[in-house]
Amino acid sequence: MPRIYVLDARTATDHFPGIGRYVSNLARALPALLAPDERLVLLHDPTRPSRWQLPAPSGQTQWLETAVSPFSIQQQWAIPHLLREIRADLYHSPYYLMPYRPGVPTLLTFYDLIPQRFPQYVSLRARLLTHLLTRLALRAAQHVAAISQATRQDMLSFYATAPEKVTAVPLAADPHFQPQAPAEVERIRTKYALPPGYVLYLGINKPHKNLVNLVIAWEKIVAQLADPPQLVIAGAWDERYPEAKETAVARHLASRITFLGPIAEADLPGLYAGAALFVFASQYEGFGLPVIEAMACGTAVACANASSLPEVGGQAAAYFDPTQPEEMTAVLYHLLTNQPARQRGQTLGLAQAATFSWEKTAVATLALYRELSRPHK
Repeated sequence: MPRIYVLDARTATDHFPGIGRYVSNLARALPALLAPDERLVLLHDPTRPSRWQLPAPSGQTQWLETAVSPFSIQQQWAIPHLLREIRADLYHSPYYLMPYRPGVPTLLTFYDLIPQRFPQYVSLRARLLTHLLTRLALRAAQHVAAISQATRQDMLSFYATAPEKVTAVPLAADPHFQPQAPAEVERIRTKYALPPGYVLYLGINKPHKNLVNLVIAWEKIVAQLADPPQLVIAGAWDERYPEAKETAVARHLASRITFLGPIAEADLPGLYAGAALFVFASQYEGFGLPVIEAMACGTAVACANASSLPEVGGQAAAYFDPTQPEEMTAVLYHLLTNQPARQRGQTLGLAQAATFSWEKTAVATLALYRELSRPHK
């Protein structure tokens, strides 16, 4: 009888952009690694729209369709029933909203502790609920895959979990993040009306992303350079947090900073590759995918020396204290006025990005599947 590993792909939907990316890449990397006596089953919700691709069913990869939502109380009995029906040997939940008595050995993926680290940005009710449900998920799981060493340490600090129960399994950039042809860079510049040599930030505008300090630092760049480049702030925009735009207007930087908003996935590599420099001032990241994506596209990176970012950027990034706009300005000024330093960052960045791959993530994850799964009797 084959061993059956169930990866819960119900979160590979548009509602979960980050988790969807993780599940999609992991699910596509796993099948090629399976032994002849192993099967991968993907729990799939056909009723939810998704831009995240899953591997097509084949001899060793199957889909198990269910319309039970991760937000539904029904999953507490419906998902364990499905696991029993197919005689699953392991259940992998990529989200803390999961069946809390799955009935089979369980692996949980853990991303970050933003509600715990930044309680001022999360309602008391949301904090309490997240904390309770995370504790239930940790109790249900025999093992946890943390997406970085920094996240692993954070989790061990906030929750009473045995260290041997938590393994760091890093993420990687999607394969389409790579250096782009000049024609593609020009297409993106034309499409978004961008000048040459812009400096890019890509991400949401939530407070921990630290965009206000980035704008303050940019004001000093504009004052110091005779012909300063344009700062381009791109990514999903949460209207609850207008402070970065308000700061730009108050400091008379409206013509020096472009707020692009959400970018189509297909345009991201060209947007990264067209930038003279990528800047990421976030105060906290579970992993920090934009840093590795920019490096994979051949762009030099300046980023905060906080949480997981030094782990991801390695020796290739230039670092600054995210709480000190003056230090951020100094690092940006050095890279913008020193072409050899930027070129060195580009070269080191390509090498650093290459140390991460979804195949490596899948190999480490599959090793946990094998370790945790119970043998057939």
